Amino acid sequence: MKYNQMNIDKKLLRKNQICLITGAAGFIGFHLSKRLLKQGLTVIGFDNLNDYYDVNLKHGRLDILKDFEKYNFIKADLADKDKVNELFATYHPDIVVNLGAQAGVRYSIENPEAYIQSNMVGFFNILEACRHIKVEHLIYASSSSVYGANKKIPFSTEDKVDRPVSLYAATKKSNELMAYTYSHLYGIPATGLRFFTVYGPYGRPDMAYYSFTKAILEDKPIKVFNHGDMYRDFTYIDDIVTGIVNILPNPPQKDETGAPHKVYNIGNNKPEKLMDFIQTLEHCLGKEAIKEYYPMQPGDVYQTYADVTDLVNDFDFKPDTPISIGLAKFVEWYREYYKVGK
Repeated sequence: MKYNQMNIDKKLLRKNQICLITGAAGFIGFHLSKRLLKQGLTVIGFDNLNDYYDVNLKHGRLDILKDFEKYNFIKADLADKDKVNELFATYHPDIVVNLGAQAGVRYSIENPEAYIQSNMVGFFNILEACRHIKVEHLIYASSSSVYGANKKIPFSTEDKVDRPVSLYAATKKSNELMAYTYSHLYGIPATGLRFFTVYGPYGRPDMAYYSFTKAILEDKPIKVFNHGDMYRDFTYIDDIVTGIVNILPNPPQKDETGAPHKVYNIGNNKPEKLMDFIQTLEHCLGKEAIKEYYPMQPGDVYQTYADVTDLVNDFDFKPDTPISIGLAKFVEWYREYYKVGK
């Protein structure tokens, strides 16, 4: 489906470009790295391989990437300023994609320090390195979590987002403010991407769809929060990667304050009721879930719903993979990866 474009002179990625991806062993980082490597770019991966979830899955992703000639991987922590500076001095990346962060809303309630070190200190180190190397474009991961308990839907990047309901969300909003300031002061072209519930093969085991799949196949109950009365804008990983690839070679123009900075929502623009999502997953698995119902958890929000008008206008693109297709692909991967028969 085509849309009217506001900006028609869009650039494409060049094969001689060097792209640094932090969080490279993570879900989105892995898929983005693979797409860019297939397009002939040089990709530098950076990740601390922490044990927030199964490290074997992270190594499995890296094993695939290491087969590409133009892939280099460095194991280090974003909070280690010397390592970050050494990385930039060695490779002089043209484009930086900062996906490295401590993820998880509920985990942030019990482990706040991890989020300050990775999401705040780590991102500051990236900004400082970008300032001195003069990168062509910095793209960084924000989150739909910044909208907190906003009632107005769909969520627009024009909405106020100053009432986060988790520390994770607060760090992501802080990242946007930090990036904007560096863009304004030092002219660093930067784009923030507010991701909406990304799912798909090689995904994160802490995400509901992944843990639901495991539990259903093992005849164990799944925890359904707010008694199933929740809505999420589930976004398939291939759509996320396509959106990022469109944005990478096209840094934002200066805004009215002179800052080359912009924030986009990347979501499916179609929130699904949690119970409908579970029913679709059950259909893909050919098996009914044993459901246990719980109240809303601290840090959770009732609904996420992305307004992607800017993404459509600027890049003639919007995510559109239905959950029936996306979940079927995930289940197919899950069965093959974990050797689980039907």
